[in-house]
Amino acid sequence: MSVSPIGRETARVDGPLKVTGRAPYAADYHPDGLVYGHLILATVGRGTVREMDVSLAEAAPGVLAVYTPFRSIRIINDFAGRGAENYTVLQDTTVRFRGQIIGLVVADTLERARDAAALVTAEYTSTTPRTSLADSGPGTSPGAEQVLAPGVGSIDEALASAPVTITTTVSQHAQHHVAMEPHATTAVWQDDQLTLYCGSQGPQRHASAIAASLGVEPAKVRVIARYTGGGFGSRVPAWNEAKLCAAAARALGRPLKVVLTREQLFTTVGHRSAVRQTVRLGAESDGRLIALSHESDAEMPAVAGWPLMPAEGTSAVLYRTPNIRIDQRLVTLDTPSTWAMRGPGEAPGAFAVETAFDELATRTGIDPVELRLRNYAVREPLGGRRFSSKYLDQCYRVGAMRFGWDRRPRRPRSRTDGDWLIGMGMATAIYQGGRGSSSARVQFRDDGRVTVASGTSDIGTGAWTMLAVAGADALGLPVAAMVPELGDSALPPGGSAAVGSGATASTVPAVQAACRSAVTALIRAAVENPRSPFHGLDPADVRYRQGRVSSGRRSMGFRDLLRAMGVPDVQAVENTEGIDRDGPYAFQSFGAHFCEVRVHRLTGDIRVSRFTSVFDVGTVINARTARSQLIGGIIWGIGGALLESDPIEPDGRYAAANMADYLVPVNADVPAIDVHWLDHPDPQVSEVGARGLGELGNVGSAAAVGNAVFNATGIRVRDLPITLDKLL
Repeated sequence: MSVSPIGRETARVDGPLKVTGRAPYAADYHPDGLVYGHLILATVGRGTVREMDVSLAEAAPGVLAVYTPFRSIRIINDFAGRGAENYTVLQDTTVRFRGQIIGLVVADTLERARDAAALVTAEYTSTTPRTSLADSGPGTSPGAEQVLAPGVGSIDEALASAPVTITTTVSQHAQHHVAMEPHATTAVWQDDQLTLYCGSQGPQRHASAIAASLGVEPAKVRVIARYTGGGFGSRVPAWNEAKLCAAAARALGRPLKVVLTREQLFTTVGHRSAVRQTVRLGAESDGRLIALSHESDAEMPAVAGWPLMPAEGTSAVLYRTPNIRIDQRLVTLDTPSTWAMRGPGEAPGAFAVETAFDELATRTGIDPVELRLRNYAVREPLGGRRFSSKYLDQCYRVGAMRFGWDRRPRRPRSRTDGDWLIGMGMATAIYQGGRGSSSARVQFRDDGRVTVASGTSDIGTGAWTMLAVAGADALGLPVAAMVPELGDSALPPGGSAAVGSGATASTVPAVQAACRSAVTALIRAAVENPRSPFHGLDPADVRYRQGRVSSGRRSMGFRDLLRAMGVPDVQAVENTEGIDRDGPYAFQSFGAHFCEVRVHRLTGDIRVSRFTSVFDVGTVINARTARSQLIGGIIWGIGGALLESDPIEPDGRYAAANMADYLVPVNADVPAIDVHWLDHPDPQVSEVGARGLGELGNVGSAAAVGNAVFNATGIRVRDLPITLDKLL
């Protein structure tokens, strides 16, 4: 009897290729005749380029072309639904933000292109950019949402009636994706057909955007992104560097590669918005909410980008209250384009509301876990829908037990170990958990293996292995017999992009459906092919089980059957629809974080010493990659709490736009992390019951760290990151 691999510890099928360096990433392709490009970026925050002197660059060794707004190349504005910026690169002389692309140098080697780019000079007419939330807010609201109890005139009235009120204002600077693999594009034209090798979270979406920017049919653009070294949202859109690379390769008639430097990544491929938030809570003396207000002012660049909405995925859905209002405002600034970044609005939103809840727990003297249970919601407080499945209360209880929450000092700054102050904190995690439409192709092959293909991407999340596990489970075969294919826009259309923690939940149902159809096609071929031992039988009398086709006493493995029929393969493609996001259910994944910190009383040095998190994510497809994703999100939260920050200067320059100054956690900053999940499949999402989890670990983990720091020191830091100077 076959044992399903669902939920087991399955090693990554792409692991051997990656650890041996044989997995080709975007910059690893070297077609014949390849040339190299290097970007030139603006050095003022707002204005126009008056002139550019490219004479020295053009005369430099190996230089083939220099493109600027004055020596432009045709690119079409494709902002309508496809782009992250509302302007077209090199089509005018306007400088919208510091770090905007204003030129491209192409040479026969990477080094020559880089050195020649340094020879280009630009003259500007500049004005003062808008860079500060404080100077530019409050922003423009797309419309506040609220629910008020009968007879209550306003949220302020509801808050004023509460015996206990809390007002918490928090802020954080811009944060950056800084994926391990720098963004790179290799463009190869053959006649009028373009093949683009790049990192992408959705190859088909990427191909469509590039085609629109070049004015060609989508069928003439193929995007290959089989291996992508991290995305976190930054590889969802096709950015200007990719469009420029494709256009320049066409103009030159040569394959062209553009690889961004680490510094260039900070301004050209999106970032999480700077944001300021205020949460007001009104409660009874026993902690039960009477009212909740969540307001935010988030950076929204004039060049457009991702609108940061931190309350709609947190306060709007987390806690039961009769009166709730959220107002998410956007502040227009002259900054680089923002974009979704792991836990886009939920991560900063959770820091705000979970910090406020910890302050309410302190004010009322109620244990933070108990406070959350007293305000437990079985319906959306703002939308009113029931949750498709919710076991967050079990996450609280199991997490508290595993962590030893009962040892938490009730009074801040009361537990010490020599010069170290020890504190514990907790917070809630929440992230959307539905699924979208997807497609998959399953192919029985005469070599005894099965190809499972989908147009999704693997950005390190484990999608290669997910396809293999899903196919093996549906067909009753070993995972080793599966040959996954992904990361190619030429694969079945409609493949789910690796966005919104939805790739697994969306793709697995499509794989299951395609497996069923492939089995049906195999049986049909078996009864129709004259060379088959099952020829002429009623299909209803033929069975498939664990790789074998049988009827009565006749039984044959699919490999031998295909060879007997003289058929190399039998395949099927299926498309599955996503859930109705406007339907009767709210689809969310949940979790509870518990953190212990040690803070040195003399230096303010912070050490995270223990971390436990318990999650409710439906069915886990692969335990190994799920654990990796959840731990990765928690580490990101630790970094957001203690390290990550990039303040912007008045002239539009980011102060920490490099990997020396933009701090992220390293091994010494991170303790062993205890991750556990419940086993409650969500039948409303799909037959297998899997919900999203890739971004969930990042939501609430920073708040758990901050709440632990308060418990250790008695000092509440509301402006991230929590640095030692704020504790002295």
